[in-house]
Amino acid sequence: MVKKIRLFLSFDSKMKRLLIEAFIYLGWARILKKMPFSKIAPSLGEHMQETTYSSNSNNKETLSRVSQAIHLMSRYTIWESQCLVKAIAAMKMLEKREIESTLYLGTGKDESGAFAAHAWLRSGPYYISGSEGMEKFTVVSIFANKTSLKHSEGENYG
Repeated sequence: MVKKIRLFLSFDSKMKRLLIEAFIYLGWARILKKMPFSKIAPSLGEHMQETTYSSNSNNKETLSRVSQAIHLMSRYTIWESQCLVKAIAAMKMLEKREIESTLYLGTGKDESGAFAAHAWLRSGPYYISGSEGMEKFTVVSIFANKTSLKHSEGENYG
């Protein structure tokens, strides 16, 4: 426990805030995962749509820090924080920062031939979570979280 506290204290204040935010969003995403998928799907974005692959260099550092915070904090939650939980949490963290992202859901078979599912998140050309092993899965559903669409519909980001 002391090592974990020392690790947390070693980060700068910006990263500490991101880690706390990641912890909260990971918990929230875990709660969502327990709900029927049909109830949470509308909150994930436009179904079967993708965001652009073009890069916004202004977002690169933010994307990297959000990815790092999600991956690091997911190891310290007392609940399961695997691919779907991480992807939803990261998507919501990016949405808060008005950065578009696309959530991918895929199915395939694991090493023993059993059915397996995987989720990953992309923003521009960068994979934020779940990129490890994604090539083994066939995409079955996509959700585009387009911030520009939300602004045009008059949503408030205050």
